[in-house]
Amino acid sequence: MTAELVFYTSPMSRGRIVRWMLEEVGAPYRTEVLEFPAMKTARYLAINPMGKVPAITHGGTVVTETAAICAYLADAFPQAGLAPPPGDAARGAYYRWLFFAAGPVEAAITNKSFGFEVPAGREIMAGFGSFAAVADALENAVSAGDYVAGHRFTAADVYVGAQIGWGMQFNAIEKRPAFERYVARVSERPAAVRAREIDDALIAAQPSAG
Repeated sequence: MTAELVFYTSPMSRGRIVRWMLEEVGAPYRTEVLEFPAMKTARYLAINPMGKVPAITHGGTVVTETAAICAYLADAFPQAGLAPPPGDAARGAYYRWLFFAAGPVEAAITNKSFGFEVPAGREIMAGFGSFAAVADALENAVSAGDYVAGHRFTAADVYVGAQIGWGMQFNAIEKRPAFERYVARVSERPAAVRAREIDDALIAAQPSAG
Protein backbone atom coordinates (compact mmCIF):
# COMPACT_ATOMS: atom_id res chain seq x y z
CA MET A 1 0.00 0.00 0.00
CA THR A 2 1.35 3.42 -0.99
CA ALA A 3 2.01 5.79 1.91
CA GLU A 4 -0.31 8.80 1.94
CA LEU A 5 1.38 12.12 1.23
CA VAL A 6 -0.21 15.05 3.05
CA PHE A 7 0.77 18.66 2.47
CA TYR A 8 0.12 21.29 5.15
CA THR A 9 0.25 24.81 3.78
CA SER A 10 -1.11 28.31 3.40
CA PRO A 11 -1.28 29.78 -0.11
CA MET A 12 0.48 32.95 1.04
CA SER A 13 3.48 31.24 2.59
CA ARG A 14 6.65 29.37 1.69
CA GLY A 15 4.27 26.50 1.10
CA ARG A 16 4.12 27.79 -2.46
CA ILE A 17 7.63 26.44 -2.95
CA VAL A 18 6.63 23.00 -1.71
CA ARG A 19 3.50 23.08 -3.88
CA TRP A 20 5.75 23.63 -6.89
CA MET A 21 7.96 20.76 -5.78
CA LEU A 22 4.97 18.45 -5.33
CA GLU A 23 3.72 19.29 -8.79
CA GLU A 24 7.18 18.50 -10.19
CA VAL A 25 7.18 15.15 -8.36
CA GLY A 26 3.81 14.23 -9.81
CA ALA A 27 2.77 11.88 -6.98
CA PRO A 28 -0.76 12.18 -5.58
CA TYR A 29 -1.00 14.25 -2.42
CA ARG A 30 -3.69 15.64 -0.15
CA THR A 31 -3.62 19.28 0.89
CA GLU A 32 -4.63 20.70 4.27
CA VAL A 33 -4.80 24.48 4.16
CA LEU A 34 -4.09 26.03 7.55
CA GLU A 35 -4.42 29.60 8.72
CA PHE A 36 -4.10 31.05 12.19
CA PRO A 37 -5.14 29.87 14.73
CA ALA A 38 -5.19 26.38 13.17
CA MET A 39 -1.39 26.32 13.00
CA LYS A 40 -1.26 26.60 16.78
CA THR A 41 -3.61 23.75 17.64
CA ALA A 42 -2.27 20.71 19.50
CA ARG A 43 -2.99 18.57 16.45
CA TYR A 44 -0.75 20.59 14.16
CA LEU A 45 1.90 21.37 16.77
CA ALA A 46 2.41 17.60 17.02
CA ILE A 47 3.50 17.79 13.37
CA ASN A 48 5.47 21.01 13.55
CA PRO A 49 6.18 22.37 17.06
CA MET A 50 7.07 25.71 15.46
CA GLY A 51 3.42 26.10 14.46
CA LYS A 52 4.22 27.19 10.93
CA VAL A 53 3.82 25.87 7.40
CA PRO A 54 4.79 24.18 5.17
CA ALA A 55 5.09 20.63 6.40
CA ILE A 56 4.43 17.21 4.93
CA THR A 57 3.68 13.79 6.29
CA HIS A 58 4.48 10.77 4.17
CA GLY A 59 3.17 7.70 5.87
CA GLY A 60 4.86 7.80 9.27
CA THR A 61 7.48 10.36 8.23
CA VAL A 62 7.16 14.04 9.12
CA VAL A 63 9.26 16.65 7.34
CA THR A 64 9.28 20.38 8.03
CA GLU A 65 11.48 23.21 6.68
CA THR A 66 11.03 24.01 3.02
CA ALA A 67 14.47 23.03 1.72
CA ALA A 68 14.37 19.78 3.70
CA ILE A 69 10.97 18.96 2.23
CA CYS A 70 12.27 19.57 -1.29
CA ALA A 71 15.30 17.34 -0.68
CA TYR A 72 13.16 14.62 0.92
CA LEU A 73 10.64 14.56 -1.92
CA ALA A 74 13.38 14.37 -4.53
CA ASP A 75 14.81 11.27 -2.85
CA ALA A 76 11.44 9.72 -1.96
CA PHE A 77 10.33 9.88 -5.60
CA PRO A 78 13.49 9.25 -7.62
CA GLN A 79 11.47 8.51 -10.74
CA ALA A 80 10.85 12.26 -11.05
CA GLY A 81 14.57 12.83 -11.63
CA LEU A 82 14.75 15.86 -9.35
CA ALA A 83 18.07 15.03 -7.66
CA PRO A 84 21.37 13.77 -9.04
CA PRO A 85 21.78 10.16 -7.85
CA PRO A 86 24.31 9.34 -5.12
CA GLY A 87 27.75 9.11 -6.66
CA ASP A 88 26.94 11.62 -9.39
CA ALA A 89 29.38 14.53 -9.41
CA ALA A 90 26.45 16.95 -9.68
CA ARG A 91 25.22 15.85 -6.24
CA GLY A 92 27.69 18.21 -4.58
CA ALA A 93 26.46 21.29 -6.45
CA TYR A 94 22.87 20.18 -5.83
CA TYR A 95 23.34 20.11 -2.06
CA ARG A 96 25.55 23.18 -2.10
CA TRP A 97 23.12 25.56 -3.74
CA LEU A 98 19.96 24.12 -2.22
CA PHE A 99 21.28 24.74 1.27
CA PHE A 100 23.07 27.95 0.35
CA ALA A 101 19.65 29.34 -0.57
CA ALA A 102 18.12 27.96 2.64
CA GLY A 103 20.94 29.32 4.81
CA PRO A 104 22.94 32.38 3.74
CA VAL A 105 20.38 33.64 1.19
CA GLU A 106 17.44 33.31 3.58
CA ALA A 107 19.35 35.00 6.40
CA ALA A 108 20.69 37.80 4.20
CA ILE A 109 17.26 38.59 2.75
CA THR A 110 15.59 38.52 6.16
CA ASN A 111 18.18 40.85 7.66
CA LYS A 112 17.93 43.24 4.73
CA SER A 113 14.13 43.23 4.88
CA PHE A 114 14.24 44.26 8.54
CA GLY A 115 16.92 46.87 7.97
CA PHE A 116 19.64 44.99 9.83
CA GLU A 117 23.22 45.40 8.65
CA VAL A 118 26.30 43.50 9.74
CA PRO A 119 28.71 46.04 11.28
CA ALA A 120 31.68 46.81 9.06
CA GLY A 121 34.61 44.55 9.79
CA ARG A 122 32.48 41.93 11.55
CA GLU A 123 31.19 40.09 8.47
CA ILE A 124 33.20 37.02 9.43
CA MET A 125 30.93 36.58 12.48
CA ALA A 126 27.78 36.30 10.34
CA GLY A 127 27.08 33.04 8.57
CA PHE A 128 26.17 34.89 5.38
CA GLY A 129 28.98 37.44 5.56
CA SER A 130 27.30 40.31 3.78
CA PHE A 131 24.28 40.74 1.52
CA ALA A 132 26.50 41.82 -1.36
CA ALA A 133 28.66 38.69 -1.07
CA VAL A 134 25.57 36.47 -1.01
CA ALA A 135 24.05 38.17 -4.05
CA ASP A 136 27.28 37.86 -6.02
CA ALA A 137 27.66 34.17 -5.14
CA LEU A 138 24.06 33.56 -6.11
CA GLU A 139 24.54 35.30 -9.42
CA ASN A 140 27.57 33.12 -10.14
CA ALA A 141 25.55 30.01 -9.33
CA VAL A 142 22.74 30.78 -11.76
CA SER A 143 25.12 31.97 -14.47
CA ALA A 144 27.35 28.87 -14.59
CA GLY A 145 24.84 26.81 -16.57
CA ASP A 146 21.17 26.40 -17.31
CA TYR A 147 20.57 25.12 -13.78
CA VAL A 148 22.45 25.29 -10.50
CA ALA A 149 23.47 21.62 -10.49
CA GLY A 150 24.49 21.43 -14.13
CA HIS A 151 22.34 20.98 -17.22
CA ARG A 152 19.41 19.27 -15.54
CA PHE A 153 16.62 20.84 -13.52
CA THR A 154 16.55 19.64 -9.88
CA ALA A 155 14.86 20.35 -6.58
CA ALA A 156 17.62 22.87 -5.94
CA ASP A 157 16.25 24.96 -8.81
CA VAL A 158 12.79 24.86 -7.27
CA TYR A 159 14.10 26.37 -4.05
CA VAL A 160 16.69 28.73 -5.54
CA GLY A 161 14.31 29.88 -8.27
CA ALA A 162 11.53 30.55 -5.79
CA GLN A 163 13.84 32.46 -3.45
CA ILE A 164 15.15 34.70 -6.22
CA GLY A 165 11.71 35.20 -7.76
CA TRP A 166 10.19 36.14 -4.41
CA GLY A 167 13.15 38.37 -3.58
CA MET A 168 12.89 40.32 -6.83
CA GLN A 169 9.10 40.61 -6.53
CA PHE A 170 9.38 42.28 -3.14
CA ASN A 171 12.59 44.21 -3.88
CA ALA A 172 14.63 42.17 -1.43
CA ILE A 173 16.96 41.10 -4.27
CA GLU A 174 18.00 43.45 -7.04
CA LYS A 175 16.79 42.56 -10.52
CA ARG A 176 20.07 41.55 -12.08
CA PRO A 177 19.80 40.26 -15.68
CA ALA A 178 21.21 36.87 -14.67
CA PHE A 179 18.53 36.50 -12.00
CA GLU A 180 15.75 37.50 -14.38
CA ARG A 181 16.91 35.04 -17.04
CA TYR A 182 17.16 32.20 -14.54
CA VAL A 183 13.79 32.83 -12.93
CA ALA A 184 12.13 33.10 -16.33
CA ARG A 185 13.67 29.76 -17.32
CA VAL A 186 12.50 27.83 -14.26
CA SER A 187 9.22 29.56 -13.43
CA GLU A 188 7.54 28.74 -16.74
CA ARG A 189 7.85 25.00 -16.25
CA PRO A 190 4.39 23.37 -16.41
CA ALA A 191 4.61 22.25 -12.77
CA ALA A 192 5.48 25.78 -11.64
CA VAL A 193 2.56 27.22 -13.57
CA ARG A 194 0.16 24.62 -12.15
CA ALA A 195 1.36 25.28 -8.61
CA ARG A 196 0.85 29.04 -8.95
CA GLU A 197 -2.62 28.55 -10.37
CA ILE A 198 -3.63 26.25 -7.49
CA ASP A 199 -2.39 28.60 -4.78
CA ASP A 200 -3.68 31.74 -6.49
CA ALA A 201 -7.13 30.11 -6.71
CA LEU A 202 -7.00 29.34 -2.99
CA ILE A 203 -6.13 32.97 -2.25
CA ALA A 204 -8.97 34.22 -4.47
CA ALA A 205 -11.41 31.94 -2.66
CA GLN A 206 -10.57 33.33 0.77
CA PRO A 207 -13.29 35.61 2.22
CA SER A 208 -10.82 38.45 2.74
CA ALA A 209 -9.60 38.27 -0.87
CA GLY A 210 -12.62 40.22 -2.12
